[in-house]
Amino acid sequence: MQNVISKDAKIAVLCGGMSSEREVSMRSGKGCFDALKRLGFKNAELVVVDENIAQTLKEGKFDIAYNALHGKYGEDGCIQGILEILKIPYTGCGVMASAVCMNKEYTKRMLAACGEIPLIKSVFVRKGDDVFEMTKDLKYPLITKPVCEGSSFGMTKVNKKEELAAAYAEASKFNNDVLIEEYLVGIGTTVGVLERDGVPFATEILELRPKNEWYDYEAKYTKGMTEFILPAELSEEMTARVKALAVKAYETVGCSGVSRVDFLIVDDIPYILEINTSPGMTETSDLPAQSDVMGIDYDNLVLLILKSAGLNK
Repeated sequence: MQNVISKDAKIAVLCGGMSSEREVSMRSGKGCFDALKRLGFKNAELVVVDENIAQTLKEGKFDIAYNALHGKYGEDGCIQGILEILKIPYTGCGVMASAVCMNKEYTKRMLAACGEIPLIKSVFVRKGDDVFEMTKDLKYPLITKPVCEGSSFGMTKVNKKEELAAAYAEASKFNNDVLIEEYLVGIGTTVGVLERDGVPFATEILELRPKNEWYDYEAKYTKGMTEFILPAELSEEMTARVKALAVKAYETVGCSGVSRVDFLIVDDIPYILEINTSPGMTETSDLPAQSDVMGIDYDNLVLLILKSAGLNK
């Protein structure tokens, strides 16, 4: 459901935070704050999140929180829980969907239960597990991923068994739990999901052709390091299928307001990689570009997300 929000509303644009994605969040927050000001929300404030955020929000007497946080504490249900307790309506996904989608393994488990969503073969390795025993049925090359980290931090391609221990150790620096997937080569795409009047819809599909081997941190946040094909060069049938799967995944895990679903298309199978519940809103981010090609410019994208603010999600 979309709200009619007064231009006098006091809006806290939450950015920064305490995750490895702090710098990206600062850029997202500044972009959203500037857009709100241009839209006439004169009482919007940029709030840099730290461990005192609950007190800051309580003392600030904010009407709405615009969540531009990324990573741990910002898109894992933590800030959402604080906002629920303080009864401050907020943008984006609620506590449960945020927590689930921040964890790549539990995202895959929920999507697998749906039975209609293609997923790459993987294993979930916890601290103390024998990584070699756990991965014995996977085909090399593999890719190791910290289970609860964004922006491709801690990811390593593993070409042979001898490289696995070091790659696992690198991922473990970020999380005790590590997701190890078969490394497939295909067409990398991502599609946003937004809501209008409470009904989710997919944006145009963005095809990503990184200059690096995969879409890592450098490729994501450095201009010129990734070629963006928008709309993606896919058949009409595949375009429709990817968009439908994105909305299906969004609904399956209980997202609300906004998300971005990443795919890898291999041999005409669109595998879902993960769901991002607080997509980047920087000048190089995917969601603003996907929305813009649909006729939703940056300011109106911010407004659309703002109108989804609520509680009890």
